[in-house]
Amino acid sequence: MIRNFPAFEPTPEREPFWFLGGQARVLLPGSATGNAMSLMEFSDPVGHAPPQHVHENEEELWFVLDGEVSFFVGDERHDLTPGQVAYGPRGVPHSYLVRSGEGARIAVVFSPALIEEWFKANGTPVAEARDHPPAFDLAAVVGSAEAFRLRVTGPPPTL
Repeated sequence: MIRNFPAFEPTPEREPFWFLGGQARVLLPGSATGNAMSLMEFSDPVGHAPPQHVHENEEELWFVLDGEVSFFVGDERHDLTPGQVAYGPRGVPHSYLVRSGEGARIAVVFSPALIEEWFKANGTPVAEARDHPPAFDLAAVVGSAEAFRLRVTGPPPTL
């Protein structure tokens, strides 16, 4: 079955939002795929790294669009540059670290979908591109993750 999706057209669903100090946006919501998968884009500054965590529901596929990013999956480290891909199986602890000074953009496929709802619920809308990220309450973000079977298993990696 082939479906046409408008390519990156601005819709309220695709508006960027701040999440843990970087920007995110949903490019393809699970509702468009029968919740089989969703696609998000993350734009993060140098040094950005989420805490090590585990998704019990979703598998992840990370595709580096711009910049240099290290992905930590289980006990392995993968240093990626634009055009390279890493895979995070469900149930395996993982994180990433943006190494490039200009920051990085990453496209992430989640399968199955719905975790994008957690990201949106914990994000803050971006009023304009030059805004700075607002403060965030990491404990509240982590606390809300339980409902999505996402749990923190360690600190974020560092440069």
